[in-house]
Amino acid sequence: MKVAQRVVSIPPSATMESDRKARAMCAEGKNVLSFAVGEPDFPTPENIIQAARRAMDEQKTKYTNASGIDELKRAICDMTQHTLGLSYEPSEVCVSSGAKHSLANIFGTMLDPGDEVIVIAPYWVSYPDLIRLFDGVPVEVATTGADDFQPCVEDISRAITDRTVAIVVNSPNNPTGGVISSDVLTDLAALVVEKDLVLLTDEVYKDILFDGRSHTSPATLPDMRERTIIIDGVSKSYSMTGWRIGWALGPVDFIRNMSNLQSQMTANPNSIAQWAALEALTGPQDAVRHMCQAFEQRRDYIVAALCDIEGVKCTMPGGAFYVFPDISAYFGKKLGGRDIQSSKDLTDYLLDEAWVSAVPGSGFGAEGYFRISFACSMEQIEEGINRIRRALSVA
Repeated sequence: MKVAQRVVSIPPSATMESDRKARAMCAEGKNVLSFAVGEPDFPTPENIIQAARRAMDEQKTKYTNASGIDELKRAICDMTQHTLGLSYEPSEVCVSSGAKHSLANIFGTMLDPGDEVIVIAPYWVSYPDLIRLFDGVPVEVATTGADDFQPCVEDISRAITDRTVAIVVNSPNNPTGGVISSDVLTDLAALVVEKDLVLLTDEVYKDILFDGRSHTSPATLPDMRERTIIIDGVSKSYSMTGWRIGWALGPVDFIRNMSNLQSQMTANPNSIAQWAALEALTGPQDAVRHMCQAFEQRRDYIVAALCDIEGVKCTMPGGAFYVFPDISAYFGKKLGGRDIQSSKDLTDYLLDEAWVSAVPGSGFGAEGYFRISFACSMEQIEEGINRIRRALSVA
């Protein structure tokens, strides 16, 4: 059966592919430790579960508005007012089936064939492929661990052409855990205004910050509210990855067109999950703080342990629940009789020989690194690091 070339050309998500391989090996009885997927190991808080049960008991199981229930959109506006000091109306919110769906809707609404979108590498694996899916052109601008993965605004400026329509930022960042500094955000906002662009800010990790940091959204900077689309959701902060609720906030005309697109593709997001998300935003926030504290303790351990392995360099993440160590010192060497020439060679070796699943940096536009999620127990982290240490010492 015929398959469109634009779909054939898109690879599977690097994170999902790494996890798929790990699950297949587990099904064969192998004790694989997976650090591939960014999914909190904590349960969804019970008050959220109860809200979903109430929604079912009350038969809130029918179609809703394509852009989401008014109660949830109002709660999103209230949260944004409380956390960012920005005033939004429900007409400026579109609730979707996860933040990834929000991004797909945004690119589908924004891009004409050949339009360019600047993505800052390392980037979340799906940005470039979602852009290509809607006939856009992703333009990568690299950062490095030597600079704590801070974007260089001069490099971004040089990448702008007359086809550039938007820039994507993600802070805290997946895969690095890096947090963009306020100075860089200010300079980037000034560039967006100067060049008359749109800034897409993926803020799904905004609640997972360490060392007393607080979140700054570029939408709060001068002249940026009407040039910014905020992407957010409940997956990471509330351990609700499978519930698939995300949203976008932006100018009313854009959101209206985005909602029209969604109405033709999926209709509304899951009605029961919307009521659960409402409880997540308006109910107790103790679980969020507890998870963040646990993630910070895990971060401290895993960074120290990785830096203790010869040939591994690892920056200290400021947020999210990932580390992105530099393992380029192993390129051109043999491990367990294998030639290691790329991050994929190394992660394949770790999976086959150490039964540890991680994601190669090439999937994030950053060869020479690999991503480890520490959204798992300390016991798994300790055992995983021990396996990695042993595997990297085998010539």
